[in-house]
Amino acid sequence: MQLTTKSRYVIRAMIDLAIFSGNGPVLVKDIAQRQKMSARYLEQLLLAPKAAGMIRSMRGAHGGFTLTRAPSEITLREIVQIMEGSISPTECADDPGICPSSGSCVTHDIWVRIKKATDEILESTTLQDLVDRQHEKGSFRVDCVSDDTTK
Repeated sequence: MQLTTKSRYVIRAMIDLAIFSGNGPVLVKDIAQRQKMSARYLEQLLLAPKAAGMIRSMRGAHGGFTLTRAPSEITLREIVQIMEGSISPTECADDPGICPSSGSCVTHDIWVRIKKATDEILESTTLQDLVDRQHEKGSFRVDCVSDDTTK
């Protein structure tokens, strides 16, 4: 159960938007440069949160992306769900009916507990929480894992 690079990049971009969009739309190339990622790849990834109505794009000389809601109103769960769908450790944690043994399976209960714990953390963490943590750290590069775009 590992988030894909797609989710990690979009989360980083959304944090960047929350930090830097106070003066208007933010260019993809600026986000990509600050976050050390490919602008072309990021542009493709931002189509999903745009389609979901989390961000909007504006064309023209003063164009770029902005959040459609306050950072305190956007949870990590929303972002991850848009990018990943479910991040359950197993299919049966989402739908016990798909496995005829889920009622007697000792591991099913563990998978459900892991899913619930993950969902609770993601649901209770907003972009604003991450912006605040980022300000505490003092750096605006918001990821410390590799920038491998092959995942």
